[in-house]
Amino acid sequence: MAHLKFIDLFAGIGGIRLPFDELGDENVFASEFNEPACDTYEANFGHRPSGDITKIAASDIPPHDLLLAGFPCQAFSIMGLGKGFADTRGTMFFEIERILKYHRPQVVFLENVKQLVTHDKGRTFQVIISSLMALGYHLHWKVLNALDFGLPQKRERIIIVGFQDERAAYHFDFNFPKKTYNLADILEDDSEVAPSLFASEMIRHKRKERVKDKEVFYPSIWHENKSGNISVLNHACALRTGASYNYLLVNGIRRPSSRELLRIQGFPDSYKIVVSHQEIRKQTGNSVPVPMIRAVAKKIHYALDRAETERIKNGQYFQQPEIERFRETHQPLSL
Repeated sequence: MAHLKFIDLFAGIGGIRLPFDELGDENVFASEFNEPACDTYEANFGHRPSGDITKIAASDIPPHDLLLAGFPCQAFSIMGLGKGFADTRGTMFFEIERILKYHRPQVVFLENVKQLVTHDKGRTFQVIISSLMALGYHLHWKVLNALDFGLPQKRERIIIVGFQDERAAYHFDFNFPKKTYNLADILEDDSEVAPSLFASEMIRHKRKERVKDKEVFYPSIWHENKSGNISVLNHACALRTGASYNYLLVNGIRRPSSRELLRIQGFPDSYKIVVSHQEIRKQTGNSVPVPMIRAVAKKIHYALDRAETERIKNGQYFQQPEIERFRETHQPLSL
């Protein structure tokens, strides 16, 4: 297996990084703007990310094989204002483009909310895809759901993977076997949860009143949407940084603990908590489903290894008709 040197941009608390560490890859640079997130990252990975990427020259970033970036999603999210590139956070893709132009790593991995695909009638996504292709990347992209990767959370994210080597891209795909999930596996006993996380009697009473005509089961997570409707689910809806404090209630009575929030995103129990619960709420709301990233990371390694093995064995990767079929199914988006 190839071992890659990678950089971790908009690193958050390292959710994208974790699976690549597991595969033996080497982190050579990380960047994160939020200081509490840097505290968590440093406690778990042993070094503190550099700060604002807009203030870091591409030449100051070490050479690398793989660029990872879960770039800010608020500008494209359905829960935000949807300003896209008109929002400063939406322009962070161009920081990625700047670094890609300078270093030309062999693989790029990007993650964002699924609304990125349809934002501004698809034009925003077209700009991103076209920019990556202009840099020589052969791309795959797909919206994936955390529920399909064994996590009790409905969290849909667009994943974009690009290879400089067209032959490695040929061996990559987004076909994954669906895994089942069990909410009970991630919940702590109520007796272990801080009393401050229990909803008031008034909130609990209101929730029970609003589910009187619904099927209630346990364990469950009660989700309140923007219109005030309550759903009783066997999973969490997407964790959100700016959600109301009672957005998700375990069994209708309490908010998820810090450890439960990390588990909902697939972080191991060995992951250290060094900041307040309020910060963990923000950090997990901004993070990624780790098992989803793990599955994609393994596919990236498989594609690179397969291409390299064929190069050594055969002196060439494919017959020309195979390449032509690949190109026919990987054309730029037409809008």
